[in-house]
Amino acid sequence: MSEEVNVDKQVDITKDVCPFTFVKVKIALDGLDSGNILEVTLNKGEAMKNVPRSIKDEGHKILKIQEVSEGVFSLIVRKGAQATA
Repeated sequence: MSEEVNVDKQVDITKDVCPFTFVKVKIALDGLDSGNILEVTLNKGEAMKNVPRSIKDEGHKILKIQEVSEGVFSLIVRKGAQATA
């Protein structure tokens, strides 16, 4: 059974390289309210290895990872609550 999720914002980092991949994701997440959903489109390899880990380290939750075409993935992320200084 697949649950449909309403995406609040999308970011495509398929043409970017590390460390810019996570920088773009972080900027997109910073523009959302806690609980909002971000869809990230990324390539397999370094981005697929590093971006999900960095998202979790920042306190966000990955709801779904799905391959949308060969070597391209969609990451559905729920923004976590963060304290800002």
